[in-house]
Amino acid sequence: MFGLEGLQITEAQVAEFGMTWGVGGFILFMLFIIANLARDSKAGKFGTFILFFVLAFGMLGFVAKAIIQKVLGL
Repeated sequence: MFGLEGLQITEAQVAEFGMTWGVGGFILFMLFIIANLARDSKAGKFGTFILFFVLAFGMLGFVAKAIIQKVLGL
């Protein structure tokens, strides 16, 4: 119908797409939420830094995992 009759997408491809782009988009959304929280609470520069450091620290593990996988070729 749209020229995609021969397109075969495996479950592994869908999972990889979701883990990279889906979770990446979710991380960006969470960073937006942290910035909005800092702005609404009038946290100041140091408070904003602490919010981003503490709340975004868990996201660093996911990003580090992706970088390590690319470097090691896994």
